[in-house]
Amino acid sequence: MMFKKLVSVEPLNLNLAAEKALHNFAEEVIMYDDIPSSTAEMADRIGDADAVLISYTSRLGKEALEGCPNVRYIGMCCSLYNPESANVDIAYAQTRGIEVSGIRDYGDEGVVEYVISELVRCLHGFGTINDGGPRAPWDGVPREITGIKAGIIGLGKSGGMVADALKFFGADIAYFSRTEKEEAHAKGYRFLPLKQLLEECEVIITCLNRNTVLLHQEEFESLGNRKIIFNTGLSPAWDEAPFSEWIDGNNRCYCDTLIALGDERFLSHPNVNCMEVSAGRTRQAFDRLSEKVLANLTNYIKTRSER
Repeated sequence: MMFKKLVSVEPLNLNLAAEKALHNFAEEVIMYDDIPSSTAEMADRIGDADAVLISYTSRLGKEALEGCPNVRYIGMCCSLYNPESANVDIAYAQTRGIEVSGIRDYGDEGVVEYVISELVRCLHGFGTINDGGPRAPWDGVPREITGIKAGIIGLGKSGGMVADALKFFGADIAYFSRTEKEEAHAKGYRFLPLKQLLEECEVIITCLNRNTVLLHQEEFESLGNRKIIFNTGLSPAWDEAPFSEWIDGNNRCYCDTLIALGDERFLSHPNVNCMEVSAGRTRQAFDRLSEKVLANLTNYIKTRSER
């Protein structure tokens, strides 16, 4: 069984071999190399397709899908952790009998390297600030990661990898997660309530699902001044108003992308460091992504053929 028409509604970050392999799954394959500007354009691109591929940049909601009656498969070429954080309206898709697949754990290695790289630059004073001037070491004197108190918020796959990397360099690791994790305890990582973690740790790394906000006014009050935050998610982990006040203090914030930072007005803030490039977009990540996207397509077709 093959799909009649497969449409990639936006760039997918697949490698060339995978893009060629997509033609083995459908009689007709259409791939767009730009991002749809509206819901109407999204629906128009899908049209009469029975299979749709989408990355993390756009949202595919009920409004667009209602005008596309033939869709029976949506392949998310990005992370899928739960329906609430997905950029596809999975609840509506289920009412239509549309299967939605996603992937996990393909770009975490680059994120870990980003955190370590930027933390070293911060502590040592490597690089420049936004106005081009030299960046002073965080403590005035170059400093190692050794002994620094680091708090991980969200100890999933990527959060765990960040914790392991920081531990390798000698950091004291604490974490907050929905549940305590035995494997983390075995490594010597301390589970702390969120406010206590914010109070005690000098460096905070948020590794949360999209649209998960845990840092509100009270949390920033617990965090206090002279702290460093890294956000590795696909949306801000904070409410904007208290973050705006906090970043005006003697603090630093690191985000690889604007979608992780939030409002673009923060890009020019002297205490904000945002590359506007996804740290997870590496050659190896594209290869892992490609393998998993093709595996999901293969599994769907195989399962349907056996029925």
